[in-house]
Amino acid sequence: MAPTPTRKIRKVKKRSKRFTKHEYEDFPGKLTPAWRRPRGIDSAMRRQFRGRKPLVKIGYGTKRDHRHVLPSGFKKFLVRTPADLEILLMNNRVYAAELASNLSSRKALEVMKRARELNVKVLNPRNRNTEEKRQEN
Repeated sequence: MAPTPTRKIRKVKKRSKRFTKHEYEDFPGKLTPAWRRPRGIDSAMRRQFRGRKPLVKIGYGTKRDHRHVLPSGFKKFLVRTPADLEILLMNNRVYAAELASNLSSRKALEVMKRARELNVKVLNPRNRNTEEKRQEN
């Protein structure tokens, strides 16, 4: 039986819109949308005049309990070897294993086998190599 998270957290988003760079809307081809703090001496956005975009502030942050929680209710834990799963033995209702992207198919199968034994949820169990191996066996 697959483990279920101890509690399913319903995240509250204080702001759903992404913070974008100042004047990105005016120059979409030239500027990237990635947030950069306005530092100009006369910048109305930096001075937070009414009608300008809001600045990034600590108040927009997520609650500490809700940080890094996936929609499934688990937190990610990167696994590179079957031995890494031993850490999740007591925390299998809070953390779920995520297979490293550079795992060989043999090692991935070992990790998935050990995860079943320890009742640990694996977030990305089906990569191409493990599927091929499973069909061979």
